[in-house]
Amino acid sequence: MTGETPDTGAPYDPNAQVHLGVFYTGVGPQLVWSRPTERPHTAIESFVEVAQLLERGLFDAFFLGEGLRLRENRGRVLELDVAGRPDAITQLSALAAVTGRIGLVATQNTTYNYPADLARRLASLDLLSDGRAGWNIVTTDNAWTGANFRHGGWLAHERRYERATQFVQTAKDLWASFGGPAVERQTDLVSTRATATVPASRQGRPVLFQAGDSDGGRELAAAHADVVFSANTQFDQAVAYAADLRARLNRHRRSADSLRILPGAAVLLAPTEAQAREKARWVREEQLSAPRAMAFFEQYWGADLSAYDPHGPLPGIEPSQGELDPSRGTIPLEQRTGKLERIAAWRELAEQKSLSILELYREVSPRERWFVGTPGQIAEQWVHYVRTRAVDGFNITPHLLPDSLTDIVELLVPELQERGAYRTAYEGTTLREHLALPRVP
Repeated sequence: MTGETPDTGAPYDPNAQVHLGVFYTGVGPQLVWSRPTERPHTAIESFVEVAQLLERGLFDAFFLGEGLRLRENRGRVLELDVAGRPDAITQLSALAAVTGRIGLVATQNTTYNYPADLARRLASLDLLSDGRAGWNIVTTDNAWTGANFRHGGWLAHERRYERATQFVQTAKDLWASFGGPAVERQTDLVSTRATATVPASRQGRPVLFQAGDSDGGRELAAAHADVVFSANTQFDQAVAYAADLRARLNRHRRSADSLRILPGAAVLLAPTEAQAREKARWVREEQLSAPRAMAFFEQYWGADLSAYDPHGPLPGIEPSQGELDPSRGTIPLEQRTGKLERIAAWRELAEQKSLSILELYREVSPRERWFVGTPGQIAEQWVHYVRTRAVDGFNITPHLLPDSLTDIVELLVPELQERGAYRTAYEGTTLREHLALPRVP
């Protein structure tokens, strides 16, 4: 790739290294569940296998997604998503004992936790792992999830990042206060008086990760995060996102290198580009399967559609008048109203293109953020991304476990190393060192 170096808010770096993490997600269609060899999500062996594979591939971090309530479909547990996965911090504590270098990042919610309690549990993971812990900070305004905590709908959508900012600052104050006086914070959203009971690890405190695409998310990331996720994997979008985020960092008096940008991405590798594209077609069809199509439209229709053929036309029955059933979990803000208008548009699209239920589902489902090609092609792309500082690396969402990750470790990592853009050995022992982040004051 040639041309003028884009303005990403950071200078071109010919020696930049690709940082990699893996997001072991628990919900949604990312993983292909149809294969009988797919690993169970309640067995510690599954997680040990993946974490040790990634450590062999010299990855920075292993991330665990977490949900605070089981997904449902029309009042029953949704069989197409994970149910029964153990608590993320507990699980990562077990993985700390069977790994020695890779970072261990727990997704934890600021809306339905308490600062002193969560700060203590994260500090414990950080201490017991000898400085390898991270916290993926998430928020929710989902009343359906909140009902599990008798707080359904208690926090307005626009205030969730206000609470998150106050929550994270309180946690940071607690981590910095061991051996000192109690930390006290009294605001309308966070009320805490607590004394730190766990000493700091060798990295000072857990590394803070945050998914920041919205304006509120970007501000939280610029103020507090060490690593930020985004959906911006297209190069031009990544450049614009990096420039905006680094401008915000500057306003918070932070340097460009105090925050790593790791957009989420899936990787599909094959010996030839044509084979890789065929693999991508297969993966998308397996992810967006007929059972998922029926469950998706049942949520919109508010009715049992099991009598309909997914390869046939849309149901002729009228949908329920109410808005979306929230029992499938978080519904994006832009989809919480206008259900009937959306269904009318789908019917028109299906008629124009003669689409079946399954074909329409695939047509209206968003495209995954994929890198598709040979190991050499993707290595070249990634080197360009990190050296122009559009990103600092990628947070991989696997589609097959462990196969898609084995391909990256055995095929893509050597190509990156050959180009001088990936470590050949861990140079430190803490997660903060892997990410080349500044030391905690």
